[in-house]
Amino acid sequence: MAQVVSEIKHHSTPQWGAKVLRQIAFYLVLLLVWHKLATSNLWSPGTFAGPLDVWGTLVERFQNGTLITAIAVSLRRLAIGYSISLVLGIILGLAIGLNRYFDETLGSLILGFQALPSVCWTPFALLWFGLSEQAMIFVVVMGALFSITLGVDAGIKNTPPVYIQAARNMGAHGIALAAQVILPAALPNIIVGLKQGWSFAWRSLMAAELIYITVSLGGLLENGRDFVDASLMFAVMLVIIVLGVLINSSIFGPLERIVRQRWGLQK
Repeated sequence: MAQVVSEIKHHSTPQWGAKVLRQIAFYLVLLLVWHKLATSNLWSPGTFAGPLDVWGTLVERFQNGTLITAIAVSLRRLAIGYSISLVLGIILGLAIGLNRYFDETLGSLILGFQALPSVCWTPFALLWFGLSEQAMIFVVVMGALFSITLGVDAGIKNTPPVYIQAARNMGAHGIALAAQVILPAALPNIIVGLKQGWSFAWRSLMAAELIYITVSLGGLLENGRDFVDASLMFAVMLVIIVLGVLINSSIFGPLERIVRQRWGLQK
């Protein structure tokens, strides 16, 4: 056993190091290309910023607290909207996946809503809630809700029938069957739906914040456009990307690894 562990470490360490080196080389080349484009005079002054200008803007905005406040405000809105859509989406997904009548009626409606871009809900949000926090949270909820619902629904419907039949033969029915057999088997698809719903929630929030200008990431992006400040726009976009990667790697990444390990797909 010790020899096997030693061989795994021996082979995995060089692979991990090579992966890191490839990533570093890729981003260095990307920064170089970005710098060359910024200094090529292909764009009018102020409409394209290089990495050095963007870095300076990031440092300045973090030092004066503008970006920190904007990040906190946007993440708070995202957390509230996504939490609401998570609860509603799981309930609707369970209803559609476990009940044939809900599936035939509500299921088709939700499938249609999923094809509707979340920005289409913005006029209704403004009409019903005005220029307010509630309007932006509503857009976030509508952006994420249907992806989560369909993910839960797909997970339940893709549960192998042999699992359900075996559980019923052993006396599992109703809530026990759903909680102990169907939901664990549906977890891979559910997590995919949660991850997709989060990405849609993030995009929906940015769209809503561009319409209702407040101290937020979307508001800073709009300020950059109004004042023809490309370095600010690039800086905000970079922050949005980094936040997305961090949330994915710290929340959804570990969840996916746990599920893959549970199903024997990853050691």
